[in-house]
Amino acid sequence: MWAIWRREWNGFLNSLVAYIAMVVFLLITGLFIWVFPDYSILEFGYAQLDQLFVIGPWVLMFLVPAVTMRFFSEEKRSGTAELLFTRPVSTSAVVLGKFLAGWALVLFSVLPTLCYVVALYYLAEPVGNLF
Repeated sequence: MWAIWRREWNGFLNSLVAYIAMVVFLLITGLFIWVFPDYSILEFGYAQLDQLFVIGPWVLMFLVPAVTMRFFSEEKRSGTAELLFTRPVSTSAVVLGKFLAGWALVLFSVLPTLCYVVALYYLAEPVGNLF
């Protein structure tokens, strides 16, 4: 299971599609949170990340399939699916390894949004008043 997770993780980080998906996710959420006037934190007047939690799930609906749909399709395309399923690894271990890899990759893509919390911390009046 961990070998499958590691293989998927390395395959993700060696792929240009992965970085494009991450940049598009961060760009869209950043634009909605900081730039577009209807959703902008700067225009709203309060130091809170409500807009991230409104826009985030909608953007994640496109990020998660972009990241995870190629796990099994890449196996089938490259012809390694037959090799993988003939190994002494259970099907549930294969699926769990790919699931954990997808979960970790989405978490890795979402982690840079923590800089929004730091930015709000310093934008709040007084500094640090986030609630």
